Amino acid sequence: MTEEDAQKIATHRHYKGGLYRYIGLARHSETEEAMVVYEHLWPHAPGLWVRPAELFNGLLENGARRFAPL
Repeated sequence: MTEEDAQKIATHRHYKGGLYRYIGLARHSETEEAMVVYEHLWPHAPGLWVRPAELFNGLLENGARRFAPL
């Protein structure tokens, strides 16, 4: 996928520059922790990922968002 194509469907940009699409919120089967399901779009091969919601929505040490909404 090209960067231009990814920008058309991306919902977030990672602080390192990658483009991602938020899929939804899920629960960990053992702990019931809230997890964000998201799709990596660009620049590497696409794939689905999960990350604890606190980390997905969290801030870095410098105050910037890990995943900034577009």
